[in-house]
Amino acid sequence: MTAVINAPKLAATIVVRRRIAAPAVEIFDAWLDPAGMAVWMRPCTPEPRQSDVKVDARVGGAFEIVMHVPSGPVLHTGVYRTIDRPRRLAFTWNSVHAGAHDSLVTIEFHPDGDVTELVLTHARLPAGQGPGHTGGWTDILNGLAQRLEAKSA
Repeated sequence: MTAVINAPKLAATIVVRRRIAAPAVEIFDAWLDPAGMAVWMRPCTPEPRQSDVKVDARVGGAFEIVMHVPSGPVLHTGVYRTIDRPRRLAFTWNSVHAGAHDSLVTIEFHPDGDVTELVLTHARLPAGQGPGHTGGWTDILNGLAQRLEAKSA
């Protein structure tokens, strides 16, 4: 007898790019700062609310982000896989929308003069979740950029 396991079908990897007028080290550090993340790590909604964020910023350390959206709180959890300041950050990402099978987010930071190009790659998403995550990460990166660029103005 052969057992068939219904594993989730995985979507293609999504990539979101954003140029931010800030040094790579400042942008990198923002990803590990729970107080700052509470402000920008949230979806763009008509009435945006701060997220609740806990971070254990070390390889093998976990994070927990609760985003507050109109339909209710959404929990996101993960574990840091790579912390290579200020070049690369990688962590697992689990939520009701990304599944609980450790999708993987990798962020690369590429300095270019007075700006840094941030390249976010999110792999191993459930089928059909790519477009929603592309929009969500775009909103989040825009919020990060606004926060950092306002600080330096």
